[in-house]
Amino acid sequence: MCGIWALFGSDECLSVQCLSAMKIAHRGPDAFRFENVNGFTNCCFGFHRLAIVDQLYGMQPLRVKKFPYLWLCYNGEIYNYKQLQKHFEFEYQTLVDGEVILHLFDKFGIEKTTALLDGVFAFVLLDTANRKVYIGRDTYGVRPLFKLLTDDGFLAVCSEAKGLINLKHSMTSCPEVDPFLPGHCEIFDLKLNGKVASVEIVKFHSCKQVPKHAEYDSLGKLQSGFDRETVKRNICLLFENAVRKRLMAQRRIGCLLSGGLDSSLVAATLLKLMKESTHSYPLQTFAIGSDDSPDLLAARKVASHIGSEHHEIMFDAEEGIQVVDEVIFTLETYDITTVRASVGMYLISKYIRKKTDSVVIFSGEGSDELTQGYIYFHKAPTPEEAAEDSERLLRELYLFDVLRADRTTAAHGLELRVPFLDHRFTSYYLSLPPELRIPKNGIEKYLLREAFEDSDLLPKDILWRPKEAFSDGLMSVKKSWYTVLQEYIEQQVDDIMMEKAPEKFPINTPKTKEGYFYRQIFEKYYPGRAGWLTHYWMPRWINATDPSARTLKHYVSTMSA
Repeated sequence: MCGIWALFGSDECLSVQCLSAMKIAHRGPDAFRFENVNGFTNCCFGFHRLAIVDQLYGMQPLRVKKFPYLWLCYNGEIYNYKQLQKHFEFEYQTLVDGEVILHLFDKFGIEKTTALLDGVFAFVLLDTANRKVYIGRDTYGVRPLFKLLTDDGFLAVCSEAKGLINLKHSMTSCPEVDPFLPGHCEIFDLKLNGKVASVEIVKFHSCKQVPKHAEYDSLGKLQSGFDRETVKRNICLLFENAVRKRLMAQRRIGCLLSGGLDSSLVAATLLKLMKESTHSYPLQTFAIGSDDSPDLLAARKVASHIGSEHHEIMFDAEEGIQVVDEVIFTLETYDITTVRASVGMYLISKYIRKKTDSVVIFSGEGSDELTQGYIYFHKAPTPEEAAEDSERLLRELYLFDVLRADRTTAAHGLELRVPFLDHRFTSYYLSLPPELRIPKNGIEKYLLREAFEDSDLLPKDILWRPKEAFSDGLMSVKKSWYTVLQEYIEQQVDDIMMEKAPEKFPINTPKTKEGYFYRQIFEKYYPGRAGWLTHYWMPRWINATDPSARTLKHYVSTMSA
């Protein structure tokens, strides 16, 4: 996890522009570098480092003697850099995983380079010899990237939008700042004055495609066929491999543990593999909730079963309400379910940073989208429509759950790792017949649960525990975080304000008082940027006005059963 920032063709003093780079200092608390590009006085890079690998040579922009004309600034982890080095006989000059990008680019060009990277990344690559600039982002947008491009060719990129919105420019109107699309790379010509012209945007990978890097994977080919036993074996094999490759770190590893299926599978598999690889420290797991919250009780049971060093963070509703403002500033969104779920994750990340030495944090993000874990999937008209919606959710992760997970952890200088979004694991799961992936016997994620049924990774009641949204499981069933928020916001937003909402907020007009409350805060920090959110996250196939699982009939009947 790092913060990257770069300008090409700035007409303003770079020392002034550099102040914007400090807006993302939280992403890299270990070191900072601001570097002009030789021969291009109006082009520069800014980099905030969180040192995870190669403490000595890991600063950026990364340059090596073999390619003196290449400048690389990237945020992410490339898990297959050693396999690619061995296969193509690359001679690395550092221990930095991202160095492989330079060697691949020299050999294959940008499109094949991005397709061969097994990992999560956002990068800016400058080729001064051929006067080209390239930017790229991983398949699911696990690592964030924003772009500003003016009509006259001033290009700025940054890990977070807050590092771009106050840049000085020559346009009379405010230029757009947009999230760069995951799974894409863009090519720019670099002019003599440092300005750029976009040449091409290339989509190098989509979630259903078997990744090109799979042929260099040490795992090899999977057993073919869709009989249930074969599928279950492949799921377990791919998931364990996804966790194993993410052990790459020189800083302490920890894991978020809500006690739900996803985080519990990650924690249990992680601890098993850490024992096998003889890590010198115990796995720290972290749960947040009030005394009788469903999450806290379940997480405690899982931690006891797997034998982790478990930390419980007591959630105080008043503290939660107090941090909503800074959470929205951190997130750069006003999506209701994203804000609601981010409060707990923000507070748990704050605890990890202050009270422990864990820096690399594993989490269960991506599973609900991939394995149809949301409760509304019980209402899917057909398996095919459920499969289509699963793919839609994965494409939109960068606007919702992945955004939440990145910003809340990065705000406290932590690096997030999400094995459920492994390229091979997701492409295999999506290749399965739709009827295999739908909820079964009233239980969502049935196939995933069944795959681990014969293992002793988790207690059976945890393996088959019904879905509990992260924000909904924070507090007791009697009075949820959802209910507490509604009671507080009812005092902050009145009916007259709601009547005027369409006039005040014509884009994504809030339909609820909670939505209005969040939108007010967002506009305070990011006025006129409502377009960053294309739509609110909302359940499908039901007439829902709120994203909370607690408002769905299936959830209510499950909880009362």
